[in-house]
Amino acid sequence: MATASFRWILQLHKDVPKAARFYAQGLDFSVNVVTLRWAELQSGPLKLALMQSPSEHVVSEKGYSSLLSFTVTDINTSIAKLMELGAELDGSIKYEVHGKVASVRCLDGHVLGLYEPS
Repeated sequence: MATASFRWILQLHKDVPKAARFYAQGLDFSVNVVTLRWAELQSGPLKLALMQSPSEHVVSEKGYSSLLSFTVTDINTSIAKLMELGAELDGSIKYEVHGKVASVRCLDGHVLGLYEPS
């Protein structure tokens, strides 16, 4: 038996309900729990916990964020949905041999990688 098992990824956000909506509407996460200070979401086996930042300072500085990477069926549609919810495209969509890749900065500066296989 394993001595440890993965529990969740935790991100700090200024507005937890807004961040939960971002992931639910932008990337189709299921929302298990959402309060003003805490949320638990799920996408397949991935569990994402969102917690209210303990200070008013910027939660994540550009260039110093964790990267969550997602496989999507249509990168253009996914980017459009995420931008409507407040994301910013970080660079351009790259067309690689294996598929399209892009990164966006979501609420509070967290980086999301998007991958559409060929």
